Amino acid sequence: MKYPNGKRSANAKKFSAPKQQKKTTFSNRGMTLEEDISLTNKYYLDSQIAVVHKKPTPVQIVNVDYPKRSAAVIKEAYFKQASTTDFNGVYRGKYIDFEAKETRNKTSFPLSNVHQHQIDHMKAVDQQGGICFMIIKFAPLEEVYLLPSKQLFIFWDEQWKGGRKSIPYAFIKKEGYHIPFHFQARVDYAAALDKLISELEEN
Repeated sequence: MKYPNGKRSANAKKFSAPKQQKKTTFSNRGMTLEEDISLTNKYYLDSQIAVVHKKPTPVQIVNVDYPKRSAAVIKEAYFKQASTTDFNGVYRGKYIDFEAKETRNKTSFPLSNVHQHQIDHMKAVDQQGGICFMIIKFAPLEEVYLLPSKQLFIFWDEQWKGGRKSIPYAFIKKEGYHIPFHFQARVDYAAALDKLISELEEN
């Protein structure tokens, strides 16, 4: 804008384009799915809803230094391959066992994210009457689902017979249970698990 004397008046109002409000989202919180589930499990434990814990990752220690008699320093160690799933515990008197996985894929969940020993473990638990499932997070979509193990087994077994190497997002959305995000229970899977238990009891 031009002024008569070439200078802007001290009383002139400043004009600026209105700032666009950013959309509030709770997905990008800098936490992994496992961390969110662990916080949820702590809330469930404190609220007496469930007793579920993350299984510790097996570690093989190969070198230990003892600078003092009362202290030991691990100098070298490596992670062993996990033999089971991420979480297990008790909910409503039932044993539950599940794996948590994230994917950057928008259209499907790659089966390469799962290992044969995890499938074998889940099938063994399922045969003993336990409840197994996977919690899958589609990070780009900001969506989390509970997928029953039997639905997972279908695609896992079919891939060795020439079937596809992933589970379609549309299938997971239809056959799985959507898990909402809450502040106290970040991955509040209890309601989804209630639906799964109800269906299992009906069948």
